[in-house]
Amino acid sequence: MTQRTDTPPSWDERTQLSTFLDYARDTARAKCEGVSAEDARKAPLPGSPLMTLSGLISHLRWVEHHWIQVVFLGEEPAGPLTEATDDDPDPEMRTAVDIPLPRLLAEYEEQSARYRRLLADHDLDAKAQRPLRDGRHVDLRWVILHLVEETSRHNGHLDIVRELVDGRTGV
Repeated sequence: MTQRTDTPPSWDERTQLSTFLDYARDTARAKCEGVSAEDARKAPLPGSPLMTLSGLISHLRWVEHHWIQVVFLGEEPAGPLTEATDDDPDPEMRTAVDIPLPRLLAEYEEQSARYRRLLADHDLDAKAQRPLRDGRHVDLRWVILHLVEETSRHNGHLDIVRELVDGRTGV
């Protein structure tokens, strides 16, 4: 079972932000523990055919990639998000049904560990290399807070989808 805590080992701002992001990530992984391969690919909400456990984990992985590697570090976009169109805005969720959930979870965990180390080397006030659509450059603090918000919001989706596919609640 995934061990998680939202209580930081120290009270400085960076540790608190990192702890909450790790807690949200760990919660996403915990919501997927023990789910069958079939249930991981089920989309129980008729109006949201891409809303699967696998799709949500893939989305979280690629959203972090976008905000950290593309926006903050200024690297070139890579992965399924480069295929996004107006007709297919979430290719990372659509293609996830072909990838086993354990692999998606392992990739997400590995990436989380890599980003944890990478972000430790940057000041929270450091500005992103790429601007937002409105031209402003966010700082690392904003990126981390945005990822806490994004991951936590999708944890609610994971919770609902998990309950609908196999009845498990309360993670």
